[in-house]
Amino acid sequence: MNKRTFIKALGLTAGLSPMMALKSDVLAAQSPEDAKTILPMPLKKGDTVGLVSPSSASNDEILFQFAQETLEALGFKVLPGQHLTDRYGHLAGKDEARAGDINDMFANKEVKAIICIRGGSGAARILPLLDYKTIKKNPKPILGYSDITAIHNAIYAQTGLITFHGPNGTGSWNSFNVKQFEQMFFEEKLVKFENEQEKGDDLIVKKNRIQTITPGTAEGVIVGGNLTVLTGLAGSPYLPDFKHKILFLEDVGEDPYRIDRMMSTLMLMGALDEIKGFIFGQCSDCDPSGGYGSLTIWQILQDYIKPLGIPAYRGAMIGHVSKQFIVPIGAKVKMDAGLGVFEMTEKIFQS
Repeated sequence: MNKRTFIKALGLTAGLSPMMALKSDVLAAQSPEDAKTILPMPLKKGDTVGLVSPSSASNDEILFQFAQETLEALGFKVLPGQHLTDRYGHLAGKDEARAGDINDMFANKEVKAIICIRGGSGAARILPLLDYKTIKKNPKPILGYSDITAIHNAIYAQTGLITFHGPNGTGSWNSFNVKQFEQMFFEEKLVKFENEQEKGDDLIVKKNRIQTITPGTAEGVIVGGNLTVLTGLAGSPYLPDFKHKILFLEDVGEDPYRIDRMMSTLMLMGALDEIKGFIFGQCSDCDPSGGYGSLTIWQILQDYIKPLGIPAYRGAMIGHVSKQFIVPIGAKVKMDAGLGVFEMTEKIFQS
């Protein structure tokens, strides 16, 4: 994902969103404080799931086949969105088409869950076009990550529905991800998110290590996602209230100075003031690109998070990595920053 120029467009879209919202009664937004958490309906093998493409276009036709075969291997029937293979510039179709596929999947009683085929960019453009009334009346799981952060947070902010930050349809469906998916959706377990340790031939474990910023435990509703996309929603009605929440973040391909700038945005808008806990996942390919020097990601987190005095750690298996946690946005969790773990504390599906 190359977001160097995209964040400018995303920020512009988010800035326009409140004005656009006034034009549609489906966006007569309730504040997050008024939104009651809505649990999605459960899933089982044999159900029909909808496959949609809300962001960037896929540049290889076989990716559609891979996504469908993956979902079928998980035990589902697959209903492709009407505009799944559309293309409009770098986008997977025009805004109305991409939003329409999501709206149709929520309205379709035969569809029990929605899977996003990929991220990229462009999801923020369709947020004013989503039918939040229909989504609220037909609560079902929607899964994806990266640019899908915009959709997760908009749905949660507008409806209170729990959504799922995890592998896209064309993502990595290795044994770790499949097992976690089955535990969460089929077995309805209260999943404990603890990094897989891989020692290999080294004397000590180095891979998937966590770093504690501030030790301690915290309980609360978890929200967050991709840092670039999340900060692009600033000033819009599609960003949830972070008050008393546990915030998780991840990113990819961002120079540390841009991570610093986005963290300062969260600070200046007051989003960090009253969070109860903080989890930073992976910042893949976030090495400095040159210049006279660079802050490290660790220094940036020390500057912005350490002074808050809340339980916080870095290194969770969240983000642009092959093995990644499926995080239920809007669910209640308990975290232990010293151990580098968090776990669900309540059931997240309707009985």
